[in-house]
Amino acid sequence: MKITKLNVYQVDLPLKEGRYNWSNGNFVEVFDSTVLEIQIDEGLSGYAECCPLGSAYLPSFALGVRAGLAELAPHLIGQDPLNIGQINRTMDAALRGHPYAKAPVDIACWDLLGKATGLPLYVLLGGAAQEDVVLYRAISQEDPDTMARKIEGYAAEGYTKFQLKVGGDANDDIERIHATRAVLKPSDLLVADANTGWTRHEAARVVGAIAGLDVYVEQPCLTYEECVSIRRRTALPFVMDEVIDTPNTLVRGIAEDAMDVINLKISKVGGLSRARLMRDLCVAHGIPMTIEDTWGGDITTATIAHLARATPAEFTFSATDFNSYGTVDIASGAPERVNGRMTAADRPGLGITPLFDALGDPVASYS
Repeated sequence: MKITKLNVYQVDLPLKEGRYNWSNGNFVEVFDSTVLEIQIDEGLSGYAECCPLGSAYLPSFALGVRAGLAELAPHLIGQDPLNIGQINRTMDAALRGHPYAKAPVDIACWDLLGKATGLPLYVLLGGAAQEDVVLYRAISQEDPDTMARKIEGYAAEGYTKFQLKVGGDANDDIERIHATRAVLKPSDLLVADANTGWTRHEAARVVGAIAGLDVYVEQPCLTYEECVSIRRRTALPFVMDEVIDTPNTLVRGIAEDAMDVINLKISKVGGLSRARLMRDLCVAHGIPMTIEDTWGGDITTATIAHLARATPAEFTFSATDFNSYGTVDIASGAPERVNGRMTAADRPGLGITPLFDALGDPVASYS
């Protein structure tokens, strides 16, 4: 098999809630997502999606995905897409860094591997470890009462885990955490996710003020070192996200007892190949994961579902159904939320079929 063509699509994903707010005043109203199609000489196509969370979250941005694919494409034509290790070595030799731009190539090759073998991706990623996976709901940063009402609404839809967007004014964040924890059942989980937004002294104030609550603290500060400093000051369970971006940083975090849970974002680390490696390291060391991505629609959600379904339930802290946040469907066969859970399809590969009426014409093609 040989890669013969890459088609790149751009699609806007508006939000049902109209706007998504997180730390330090950042927000997105319409997400800019890139869909990649890899065609091979035997008539099959593999698909993937990459959607950065704006340009101020990680060192990634929507135009960068498409620029990276333009840089990589000449090196991929003629390559065997099922030799995924060699595909990744080729990309790393051609383009230093930029793992998020390489991620859709890696994922599309996994989709092709599933289609070529007739197997769903969760089988290739280790086999079914659970029938379905529990989801969390992200609660956009607003005033405390509004956030509490939204949590109550999503709890009625079956969610039991909630990721509260904080990382703003410390006084307001303390009030947000108290107000939202108060409306939850004792069995529900609440994560206060600062998305790097607090300085060290602000984070120290917040963890002190919420010490008596049942809540997880996620990525309070910008750097790994600052986060570890806060980790040492609180008995609350601790989640690392943005700074755990490679197998090396994960190994360091495990060795230094820097966290109890990580957020494993597939495109952040470069695709399913490295995400699977990091998943296996976490399982080997007893570190549960939220398995997710930066953002996306139906194709991203399917990718998350397959990796999560192949992960033991005790190590799947939660996963994300991003396609339920948006107003635009871009593929059929994608996972659907049922009582706060989702599962991956039993069809070959990702198990999705792109809706080309929604995607429109390619914005770039390489052959």
